[in-house]
Order: sequence, then structure tokens, then C-alpha cells
Amino acid sequence: MSGRSALQAMPLTTDAFAPFGEVLTVPQTPGRRDYFDGGLANLRPGARPSVSLILGAPAAGTTIEVTQIERHAFSSQSFLPLAPCRWLVVVAPETQPGRPDLSRAVAFLPAPGQGLTFAAGTWHAPLTVLEKPAPFAIVMWRDGGPEDEEFAPMEPLQISV
Repeated sequence: MSGRSALQAMPLTTDAFAPFGEVLTVPQTPGRRDYFDGGLANLRPGARPSVSLILGAPAAGTTIEVTQIERHAFSSQSFLPLAPCRWLVVVAPETQPGRPDLSRAVAFLPAPGQGLTFAAGTWHAPLTVLEKPAPFAIVMWRDGGPEDEEFAPMEPLQISV
């Protein structure tokens, strides 16, 4: 665990998540909420929109170990839960070009009705679902090449949820 105590996950808020992207929230009254400014980005002309559906397998326990971090340098990536669920989001700023700063990693617990868009280039852990399998839609841009996603080695990071 690299001598660091477990990172405590906190509620996902627009302000706290702003350095990493945009929080998407379902309106509390009937109607529509549009997201024009902010997160959605495609930085490669040849990349095409991609929608994936995933059933996330749950991680067990109240302490989750994150062992992988990734980013999509040229595309935003949106996660939209398709059913009420508990899930964990772990992000890290960049410390030097192309490297995550895991010493400043932050963990969030989205509330029901919240999705998010990671800004292009944001380092993040893979989708982590808590308690029970949960369906998600994932939206991003891809061209099928090696730059669609990048993984960085990391020491395991403990997250308290």
C-alpha cells in the first residue's frame, strides 16, 4: 500500500469533481437537463462516437483496492448508470506529462441519479461497482488505435467506502 493510509471516498459534488470533468445529474422534477459546455470532447478528427453497455461486477467489502489506472488522452468518457446502484470513482491529477500523481488521488461516491464525464486525459480507475452487479452506458470516441486508452503502472491504493 506504499505506506499510505486508506483514502476515504467522499460524496461526488460538482465543485470537487470539476478538475477532472463534469457531474451529470438527473433533474429532480420532470424535464430535461442538457450538458453543452464542459466534458464532452473528441480531440482526434478520425475518432468516432462509441456507446458501450456494461454490467459491472461488484467489488466486495468496505475497503476497495485499486490496482489499475487509465486515461483516454484524446476523448472524454462518460459513465451513466442505467439503474440505481452504489459505485466508486477514483481519479488522479497528472504530475508530469503522461504520468498520474497517485499521491493526490481522490475518491468519490456518486449519489443515485448521478453520472459523470471524465475530461479528456483524466487518469481514473476502471469502473468500480459496489454491492451488486450494475448496468452502465459508457460514451466516448475511439479510432481503434493504441491511443484510445493508456494504462499506467501503480502501487495498490486502498479506498474506504
